[in-house]
Amino acid sequence: MPVNLYNRYVLPHLINLSMGAEFLRDYRQRSVGNARGCVLELGVGSGINLPFYQAAQVERLYALEPEAALLKLARKRFDEASFPIEVLETGAERIPLDDNTVDTIVSTWTLCSIADIEAALVEARRVLAPGGRFVFVEHGLSPEKRVALWQRRLTPCWRCCAGGCHLDRQPDALLRKAGFQVETVNNAYLGHPKFLTYMYEGQAHP
Repeated sequence: MPVNLYNRYVLPHLINLSMGAEFLRDYRQRSVGNARGCVLELGVGSGINLPFYQAAQVERLYALEPEAALLKLARKRFDEASFPIEVLETGAERIPLDDNTVDTIVSTWTLCSIADIEAALVEARRVLAPGGRFVFVEHGLSPEKRVALWQRRLTPCWRCCAGGCHLDRQPDALLRKAGFQVETVNNAYLGHPKFLTYMYEGQAHP
């Protein structure tokens, strides 16, 4: 199957299925449940996080997602939400919001696949209001040298079949480089295979 057909018709359903796995539920509850005020979700995808938002805490959700096929899968979840949602059908490298306009940014397994991650995090810092929080849960680079070596070896091929996903990014280091202060970060393997399941869960602020 040509790559463009795979990315358009197959990959969105694979992402929706894999990211909706039950073993990721606790991560979503902890991270998304912390969102308050005006919220920007980077890579809303098929809307899997929407049921985990605390409606009483959310004034508005900006749902940023560049892939139309994933947004199509999210429509039902958007319709069922009990808070206002504005879809931003674009990438995170240029967020179409004014400076200091959001109280919480949520990123769940998204930073791995943004093409220009440095630009995206600079943009995230720009739109986040003083006192705001960047809440994240991501997979990334393992501290084990052997696992990290395989992550770096596999990433070029993995990116081609997994929507640009990098196995070897270090989310907390990337946030610090973009001008964030990482308040908390918890690291642990979720399971196997190790090259795919080393997790970073935490919060940061500008």
